[in-house]
Amino acid sequence: MLMFGGFAGTSNNSGTDWGEQMLNTVASKTIRHLFTRSESVEVTVRCHPSSKLLQGSIDSFKMSGRGLVIRKDFRTEEMSFETDAVSLDFSSVLKGQISLRQPTQAIAQVILTEPDINEAFKAQLVKKRLENLSTPALTELSAGKPISFTDVQVQLKPNNRLQLFAKAELPNHGLVPISMSSTLEVERRRRILFKDSKFEANGIPESLQEISQTLTATMDEILNNMVDLDRFNLDGVTMRINRLETQGQKLVFSGYAQIERIPNNP
Repeated sequence: MLMFGGFAGTSNNSGTDWGEQMLNTVASKTIRHLFTRSESVEVTVRCHPSSKLLQGSIDSFKMSGRGLVIRKDFRTEEMSFETDAVSLDFSSVLKGQISLRQPTQAIAQVILTEPDINEAFKAQLVKKRLENLSTPALTELSAGKPISFTDVQVQLKPNNRLQLFAKAELPNHGLVPISMSSTLEVERRRRILFKDSKFEANGIPESLQEISQTLTATMDEILNNMVDLDRFNLDGVTMRINRLETQGQKLVFSGYAQIERIPNNP
């Protein structure tokens, strides 16, 4: 026990938490590797008595992080998940890695801020779905030329509502402003839908309102085919949403994570 205590860098004479401290250190480094950047990552492993870790059994595993960036462009204000009992290969911990013996589930929560959502619309993965569009409904407005949507801005509202503003680059009309309000809903625990969308004429020049309404309907269709969590899953971790809620300038997702494996540092 003293040998393992020295390995973990702890002088705890009771010897009851050497395994937890070792696993906390390894897990923190491993979890950070899931993200492009992170402001803070805290990992707490519970295993009592510590000797259970030798058999690869821990009571719970909890991660909480702030300022976590997924795939270079998608920032989350906060993310947390907590598992029940987990079975892992203790020998992998001694090598500075974590290897699960079997998949596990965790309750999860993700918080996005309004600024983070707006920054996400500038990401290349999103922009490419909004640029150079040539659907029949659009090319009828542009004499057959592609149309792009730019300058997307979202404002979160109470009761899961949002207001979305954007501009459409339309030949012969220049930049046409569009505005819509929608209610956010979850479909099949993985897709975010924009329901009950409505064109908002306020602030749109009267001469452009008809064409802006048509463009808004197209934007709504694009959005409803865009936000699928399977495109943003972490390596080895699949996220699912049970509910979402707007809270001031924050969008809060509650659900669970299916953890198949935890990738190790390269």
